[in-house]
Amino acid sequence: MFHLFLNSLVSRKVQMRIFLLALCLIALSAANGQNNARFVNVFIGTDGTGHTFPGPSMPFGMVQPGPDNREQGWNHTSGYQYQDSVLMGFSQTRFSGTGINEMGDILLLPFSETGDVTFRNRYFKNSEKAVPGYYGVTKKDQVKVELTCSERVAFHRYTFPEEQGKVLIDFQHGLRFLTDSLVLNSEVKIEDERTISGYCHTKNWVERKYFFVVKFDIPFGKPEQTARRKYDNAPRYILPFQCGRQKVLLVKIALSTVNADGAELNLKTEIPGWNFDQVKADAEKAWNDLLGRIDIEADGKQREIFYTSLYHFMLQPSNIADVDGKYRGADDKIATAPGKEYYSTLSIWDIYRGAFPLLQILFPEKTDGIINSMLLHHKAKGFLPIWTAWGQDNYCMIGNHAIPMILSACNKGFTGFDKKEALRAMVETSTISHINSDWELYNKYGYYPFDKLDNEAVSRTLESGYDDWCVAQMAAALGDQPTAEIFHRRANYYKNLYDPDTRLFRGKDTKGNWRTPFDPITATSPMNNPGDYTEANAWQYFWTPAQFDVDGMKKLLGGTEAFTRQLNDFFTIEAKNPNKFLGQEAMIGQYAHGNEPGHHILYLYAFSGTPRVGQQYIHRVINEFHNNTPNGMIGNDDCGQMSAWYILSSLGFYPVNPAGNEYVLGAPQLKKATLHLATGKKFTVAAKNISSQNICTDKAFLNGVLIENPYITYRQIMNGGNLVFEMVHPTAN
Repeated sequence: MFHLFLNSLVSRKVQMRIFLLALCLIALSAANGQNNARFVNVFIGTDGTGHTFPGPSMPFGMVQPGPDNREQGWNHTSGYQYQDSVLMGFSQTRFSGTGINEMGDILLLPFSETGDVTFRNRYFKNSEKAVPGYYGVTKKDQVKVELTCSERVAFHRYTFPEEQGKVLIDFQHGLRFLTDSLVLNSEVKIEDERTISGYCHTKNWVERKYFFVVKFDIPFGKPEQTARRKYDNAPRYILPFQCGRQKVLLVKIALSTVNADGAELNLKTEIPGWNFDQVKADAEKAWNDLLGRIDIEADGKQREIFYTSLYHFMLQPSNIADVDGKYRGADDKIATAPGKEYYSTLSIWDIYRGAFPLLQILFPEKTDGIINSMLLHHKAKGFLPIWTAWGQDNYCMIGNHAIPMILSACNKGFTGFDKKEALRAMVETSTISHINSDWELYNKYGYYPFDKLDNEAVSRTLESGYDDWCVAQMAAALGDQPTAEIFHRRANYYKNLYDPDTRLFRGKDTKGNWRTPFDPITATSPMNNPGDYTEANAWQYFWTPAQFDVDGMKKLLGGTEAFTRQLNDFFTIEAKNPNKFLGQEAMIGQYAHGNEPGHHILYLYAFSGTPRVGQQYIHRVINEFHNNTPNGMIGNDDCGQMSAWYILSSLGFYPVNPAGNEYVLGAPQLKKATLHLATGKKFTVAAKNISSQNICTDKAFLNGVLIENPYITYRQIMNGGNLVFEMVHPTAN
């Protein structure tokens, strides 16, 4: 007995030591940024116009299973709104923060066979639990639903109140935009009592095909096909299950752009078994690994907003290649992607501004794959992508901003793509007219005349000018001087629309007459109020050429002092009846933080006579328009661009020219941040004397040396080191 007692005592001591060691490891892991997922609040942005979603995903993954409250309407572009408590079911794909409905493939709704039918589509709001890689909710018929996923496979776990339950599986469902039919054709095959496979060909925001395999861990009984509705071109089934004493049903839904065999391969490779908790743990680890690229010192609220922004930023672009690298291209042909990477969900008009420059700092390993994906798209279609979903272009928004993304990668030293091929793609996209550009008209007049292009004429001219500058820079870098000269000349077309009387860029017709009447503060938008500007007004689009030509803008206005006055007017002229459907959200004067065309404007104060004024506005935007609540994001997240702006601005810099190497200095909002770079180096940002009063930058030092210019470079960041801001009160001398 004594020996047993002694062994027991030793065992307890060992257990205690192991327990204490585990606590130390957990604390060390947290200190090293390995548990930053715990700070993510996936419900931020799910109420109002943020249009985010709470369901699980993997970083840059293909699938995003989650709850769908409705399939149509601007409030439900991700399928979900926080204030809703009625379900359609749980679909497997969606976008984060977009302004148009798309995806929502294969809806499943488990329900109790014995429960009240009125409760099948309702859930207890307070039962919703979600963290990166996991979502759970309990429906009012007492069915508990849990979701997780790998990169290409959604995994559901249903716990029923009884030993039997039913599941509605709807292949017609999708998140729809201005269409009732959605599915053009489909082929759905019940392979056996556990497996359903097939494909759907849909037409909504894009026309696309998706292939699937659905597997259940236990057999279903005789399927009941529901009555087909007017627009149904795909079946809906109710499947009965006998779940036994465990009352649990597991479902895996694998997707592919290629074929059902590709979906099957994805399933067998990524989730070969039925261990839901292990897949959930793997997803959490994947998120922690990447969220650990930045550690910050901040209060609880700041930390929550920051890491949620980082999480939202990493939801896209999505690698839609199968595990063997095969993908369906923009020409509907099957190919194999280099490095098994083919990226889609490229909301290019949004993400070229801040999200892509941030990705090149934090996740440079993704850059070459994204550029190669765009070049493959060019080979298939004849021009670079504009806005791709599931590998197909929806042609949404204006400009050809894959061009600055390519130049950005070239300027920052990435070499995993063919630069000559890239220049050829940039030139062809900018000289051969296509759905988004009429180059003959543009070159004939030196601008888009509004009597020939009756919508967005000014915005198209200004954005094309930026793309032209990028082509010129790329050509010059590769020694093609004739091409560089052509595009440098085109880059100055923006000056042809400058009206010295209004000091703004104004619509002009083919005879050179200004558009009359002219209202510079009423926004226009193609769908809601057609006019010369894209989801913005004349004041908001005035600053577009400043992305590449601040000096030219100053000359137009009459110098730095006039440039400063123009900025001051912009931030103080009162908005009249701002309309969120026209991009007028989160307003300060004419500045609309809720839409992308203005995101660089705050940083133009760095080139003015009063840089601290801009820094005060940065502080105000971060504190007034970002919060750790469901409605804490004012304006669409737009595939991570809004989140990227928050991250960069919190760190204290932002790329006014996204294609360049410079990140313009602002005013950091964090006491300290450490970037763990992919090279193994660290770049630390610290704000000395920062407080609620000391919100402006007095001086900044890089590795102890005073920074003379209002920016730091990409190479300086990636070389590692220490960036120190000395913070002061706005009125300090």
